[in-house]
Amino acid sequence: MKPHFVNEDFDPMVDNPENYRLGIFYFNRKDKREIVSKRNRLLGWTVNFARPYAYWWTIGIVAVTIFALVMAFR
Repeated sequence: MKPHFVNEDFDPMVDNPENYRLGIFYFNRKDKREIVSKRNRLLGWTVNFARPYAYWWTIGIVAVTIFALVMAFR
């Protein structure tokens, strides 16, 4: 029995290996979503680096992580 949170829908854009740069960075100009599920849906989400706001998402996540580390070891 599969968990109810598993997305069983096949997403051809996400599952296509040609839409990945260096094998890990999702880059697809035809996909209008900024945040997409990973190939293995149980591993979470990734950003579409073909979208301009993806870089802001990445910078924000890195900034929050650095801030949390600085505050933890202060």
